[in-house]
Amino acid sequence: MKKILTGICVIASILVSNTSVANEVEIVKVMIEPSAHRWTFHVTLKHDDKGWDHYADGWRIVDADGNELGMRKLWHPHENEQPFTRTLANVLVPDGKSIVYIEAHDKVHGWSKQRVKINMKQNKGNRYEIRRKTN
Repeated sequence: MKKILTGICVIASILVSNTSVANEVEIVKVMIEPSAHRWTFHVTLKHDDKGWDHYADGWRIVDADGNELGMRKLWHPHENEQPFTRTLANVLVPDGKSIVYIEAHDKVHGWSKQRVKINMKQNKGNRYEIRRKTN
């Protein structure tokens, strides 16, 4: 009997664990444009929003040291608009900071473990593109 209960507990914890990961906000893609010595970030998120108590409520840009360079707050659920893209303009990425990360947040799980690493010196990478203006 003890083995059966232990087995049930293990299976239940695996199911709960997989469910919580599946409900974290996903960063689908990032598009970046230079703008007068600063940057504009367009971030596309996907999340199974469940109303006001559980929705993707923001994303941010951080440098490799974890310093926040910009934050885009999302003020309402996007239950019927998935995936969705929101923009943050006028972001200063200090000289010498070539690596930044996009992190996404939801009201239940906090900051998602899945984030996008961006090398500001490369025009394309995994889930991101930098559209530099050409003369």
